[in-house]
Amino acid sequence: MTATDVEMSHDEIVAKMTGGMARPDLPAFAGSQRLRPDGRPKPAFRSQLRRIPNAINALEVVATLAAPVAVIAAVVAIGHPLAVVAAVPVIGTLQLRMFILHHEASHRLLFSNRWLNDRIGINLVGWFPFGTGAHHYRRGHANHHRDEFGPREPDFLLYSLYPIARSSLRRKFMRDVAGVSAWRIVKPRFTGLAKLKFLPLSLRFFAGQAVVFAAFWLAGHPWLYLFLWVVPFFTWYQIINRLRAITEHGGMTRTCDRRNTTHHIRQSWLARVLFVPFHVGYHLAHHVDSGVPARNLARLNRALVDDGYLPAEASWPTYRSLWRALASGTSQTA
Repeated sequence: MTATDVEMSHDEIVAKMTGGMARPDLPAFAGSQRLRPDGRPKPAFRSQLRRIPNAINALEVVATLAAPVAVIAAVVAIGHPLAVVAAVPVIGTLQLRMFILHHEASHRLLFSNRWLNDRIGINLVGWFPFGTGAHHYRRGHANHHRDEFGPREPDFLLYSLYPIARSSLRRKFMRDVAGVSAWRIVKPRFTGLAKLKFLPLSLRFFAGQAVVFAAFWLAGHPWLYLFLWVVPFFTWYQIINRLRAITEHGGMTRTCDRRNTTHHIRQSWLARVLFVPFHVGYHLAHHVDSGVPARNLARLNRALVDDGYLPAEASWPTYRSLWRALASGTSQTA
C-alpha cells in the first residue's frame, strides 16, 4: 500500500484493490426451508450442524501430533541425506495440518469443553508449529470473519489485487521458498523480546520451540530440528499456505454476500491431503456460518448447492483452474 493509499478511505481502498474475481451477476437467493436468504442455516438445521464430534477430533489431534514424530523416526532409521530432503515437504504439510486444527480450536469447535478446546487446540497444537500458544490469533481471526476485507481485516494485503500477472505470483513463491515470508511471521517474536507489551508472546513462542528442540536433542539428533522443523516451515509450509489462502479469498471483496467474499472450489482427495485438510476447503460454508464444526461443513455445503444459494457458476471445478485465473492478470505488483 502506498502513502496515497493510506490517505484514502477504506471504502476507496476496497474499490481500488479488491473485487477482481468477484461475480456481481450472481442471482439473488430468497432462502429455503433450511437456509436464510444470506445462506445461514435456520435454527433446526443449524442445531444439527453445530454438534461437535469430540471423539473424532480427539483421534485427529493424536494422529496429527504423532505423524511428524513417525516421519522423523523413519528419517533417522533410514539414515540417508535424501530421506531428510524427502521429509521436508511432508513435515511442512503436517505443520499446516496442525495449524488447521489450531484454527478449528480458535473457533471453539475442536472440543465442546472449552477448557479442553483451548488447552489442547490453542496452547498445545497451536504452540509447536511456530505459534505462541496464546489467543491473539483468535482475536485477529474474529475480525476476519466479522467483516471480510473490512478495516480490521488482518490479511487484507494477502487477498488483494488479484488477478495478478503470473510473474508477480512467481515472485511471491520465490519469497516463500527463500524464507522471506516466514521471517516476516517470526520476526515480531524476536523484536518482541525488547518490547514489554509483546514480551509474553515472544517468551511463549521461544519456549515452544525450545520444547521441540529438546525433543530432537533427547532423541540424539539435535541438528534435525533445523532441517526437519525450521526448514519445512520456512519453505514448503509457506508455499502451500499461500496456495490455500489465495484460493479462499484472493480477488474477492467486501460485501454482505459471502459468495463474493469467499471462493468455493470442488474438493478432491489430493487437495485435502496436501493443503486443505480437515474440511477447511469448504471455506464458503465456513464463512456462511463459522460456528459449524469442520466435520459438518460438507453437509452445509451440500445444502448451499442443493437449495440454490450456491449456483454452478459460483463454483470452481478444481484448484488448478482457480490458480490459473488468479494468475491471469496484468498487475506487476510484487
